[in-house]
Amino acid sequence: MTQEDAGIELDTSLGYLLKEASSALRVAMEEVLRPLGMTVTHYSCLELLAQRPGLSNSELARGAFVTRQSMNVLLQHLEREGIVSRPAEATVGKVLPAQLTSRGRRSLEQATAAVRSVEVRMLSGLSVRDQAHALVVLRSMVRSLRGPGDADR
Repeated sequence: MTQEDAGIELDTSLGYLLKEASSALRVAMEEVLRPLGMTVTHYSCLELLAQRPGLSNSELARGAFVTRQSMNVLLQHLEREGIVSRPAEATVGKVLPAQLTSRGRRSLEQATAAVRSVEVRMLSGLSVRDQAHALVVLRSMVRSLRGPGDADR
């Protein structure tokens, strides 16, 4: 039996460990966001809009790793809550670019502090050098898994 036929050894599988880390990070983020009335997807949407104002529903969905339909439902909710605003009619095509409102920026400020505390805790066992190396390694993994035309995902 060759190594390829042996299956995956979970104790030494980087892919499995990345999934475990991703899951633990999501749970920790949900714990600090829940008291703020947010989910990770809700927070991701606000963070994306703060850093890239005017993103379309499709662009937000890609950035938050959810379907367009799920993002549309979230955006409608955030509009009703006064967190984001979108024009009543599209100026080009069907795109209704979203913007954070002042209420949305205040909500994001609280959420960012909460999420930052999770990231600080996650990285507490790593030196600055190890953190920089981890960024390089993880970016390389992402590039290796994406096709040549997937750079914007």
